[in-house]
Amino acid sequence: MTTLSQFADLVHGDHGLAVVSVSRPDGTVACSVVNAGVLSHPVTGAQVVGLVARGEARKLSYLRAQPRATVVLRSGWQWAAAEGRAELAGPADRLDGIDAERLRLLLREIFAAAGGAHDDWETYDRVMAQERRTAVLISPDRVYSNR
Repeated sequence: MTTLSQFADLVHGDHGLAVVSVSRPDGTVACSVVNAGVLSHPVTGAQVVGLVARGEARKLSYLRAQPRATVVLRSGWQWAAAEGRAELAGPADRLDGIDAERLRLLLREIFAAAGGAHDDWETYDRVMAQERRTAVLISPDRVYSNR
């Protein structure tokens, strides 16, 4: 079994690009490319996989109905997957312990965990708020890879 630390090692291999898969109501799988990274859960402190989604993203409605996701990172021929329960924190998805200020900082933390850097955090924060960005936090119950 791969560890979450080994999963996180792949973040920098391809700029944090990952594929996230979620279930549609009809049972089929919806996939999209996102930036993802590993960080501490803002309430529990446990290590989670985090990504950020636009407020109108279809994956958010799917996650509200079925809160599980799988995230796959790859670097060259190496890959790792983390799957588990997903929690949402955003303008339309309140998470206990996360107020507007904590959400602003959490979106930055996820961006940094996915390998991002920014030279104008005020603009970043403004765009995240305008797009009603939502933090997706996945608590993996299974992590596996081709290693």
